[in-house]
Amino acid sequence: MRDVHVAGVGMIRFGRYKDRDVPDLGGEAALLALDDAGLGVRDVEFLAAGSLFQANAMVGQRILQQIGQTGIPVVNVANACATGSTAFREAWLAVASGEHDVGMAVGVEQMGKMGLLGGGGGSGVRTEGVLGSGLMPAVFGQAGMEHMRRHGTTQAQFAKVAVKNHRHSTRNPLSQYQVEVSLDDVLHARMVAYPNTLYMCCPTGDGAAAAVLVSPEKARQLGANVKVLASVLTSDPWSERDLTLPDVNTLTRAAAARAYERAGVGPEDVDLVELHDCFATAELLHYENLGLCGEGEAGRLIDDGETAHGGRIPVNVSGGLLSKGHPLGATGVANVFEIVQHLRGRAGARQVDGARVGLAHVIGLGSACTINILGG
Repeated sequence: MRDVHVAGVGMIRFGRYKDRDVPDLGGEAALLALDDAGLGVRDVEFLAAGSLFQANAMVGQRILQQIGQTGIPVVNVANACATGSTAFREAWLAVASGEHDVGMAVGVEQMGKMGLLGGGGGSGVRTEGVLGSGLMPAVFGQAGMEHMRRHGTTQAQFAKVAVKNHRHSTRNPLSQYQVEVSLDDVLHARMVAYPNTLYMCCPTGDGAAAAVLVSPEKARQLGANVKVLASVLTSDPWSERDLTLPDVNTLTRAAAARAYERAGVGPEDVDLVELHDCFATAELLHYENLGLCGEGEAGRLIDDGETAHGGRIPVNVSGGLLSKGHPLGATGVANVFEIVQHLRGRAGARQVDGARVGLAHVIGLGSACTINILGG
């Protein structure tokens, strides 16, 4: 496998686009990424498109109908919340294998206010688990309560994640919401699934993001300096499930171990992280799952401000899913977009000074976990 560089990224602001459709949104993000790379659609040799709720609608081909059909191979991806990041990995593989010199990943979704149903409807997936509900708010609420039981974590510590990420969002013009909230606001908001109140749950909506990946030779021609140090995708192995703890941890821990090994770095070398904070409880758990702190130390990390902008290891300076939004298919590529902007020194008011290594993480329960480590 050869090295792969990110030559261009593009993203539209997440929100509600009632008068547009999925190919239109994805096409805009794709053109932004191509412009950023200094390339045209005829330079692209492979396209991976991620869209969960239109998985059977040939989204990649429909995007090319918007920006230019050149007969290239197209792969359409659906992998729960990890849909976009899986598309990114498919494009990475296409270039790393030597099959193509220029690949593009587009993640796009149009959800409106449908919410995180977590496998209901006519999907054939049961919404009720062995214990409690299989819907996402309940799963991550239960996971948070188990962390409280084991480590004494408080609801206020989980709530501080929401305060931090909403504050970060005010510096990100592409964030769906850009409004600060106080700790009191978060704690006294409507309860959704204890300990997560409304402000501790991500909004859903519409959005798109894209990335152009290139070979080393092409990177030299374009002056592309951001390298993909590792791109990992895992699923859960079989285990005797602990009925008191929904399985939201093992996915990330396995992926993180592989990603750090392949990238030749450890968590201590990472300068910023964009992780899957679909709920405030998730972010705190993933501090430990990604090795950003020791077991049971996540509450201290948020109390001490270590994951805030300007802290030791800034997490979700984009505003995270809690504020930036979570149009499922777009999220994984959007996390990569954010890391690339910081490694290039182009993140504006939210720039993490001296960023050299960044980690983008997404989980899709069902199960899938992607971790992309990039260096600049």
